Amino acid sequence: MAALIWFVAGLALIAAEVLSGDFVLLMLGLGGLIGAGAALISDNVYIQVAVFAVASIGLLGLVRPALKRRFLSGPDHKTNADALVGASAVVLSTVDIQSGQVKLGGDVWSARCFTEGQVLEPGTRVTVVEISGATAVVSAEP
Repeated sequence: MAALIWFVAGLALIAAEVLSGDFVLLMLGLGGLIGAGAALISDNVYIQVAVFAVASIGLLGLVRPALKRRFLSGPDHKTNADALVGASAVVLSTVDIQSGQVKLGGDVWSARCFTEGQVLEPGTRVTVVEISGATAVVSAEP
């Protein structure tokens, strides 16, 4: 009966992890499942609690940091405007140092040239050098 209680408690903690997403409840839930295993081996509640505590602390200290690095930090993904820097675009209307338009990622953006004196004609492929507000600063592709 004690094993069933540990098992259900462990599964409940693992399920609750979905709401927190910080891997703490997952580690405690796994500790609960290990505690269920201890309950199958021994009827002594103190041993079960000790096994649960040691397993949970070990998982929190050893496994959780690795999981956080792997799943929560993720690779260096650029988002929003940063993701557009380096992207290729096509000039729609003449782009100079002050104005113009490009098609970038399926959207029409206002644009200006990165290099003073440069004029880019419609149809020219360009690379986004930076995003300044709502304007793509572009340069001709080599």
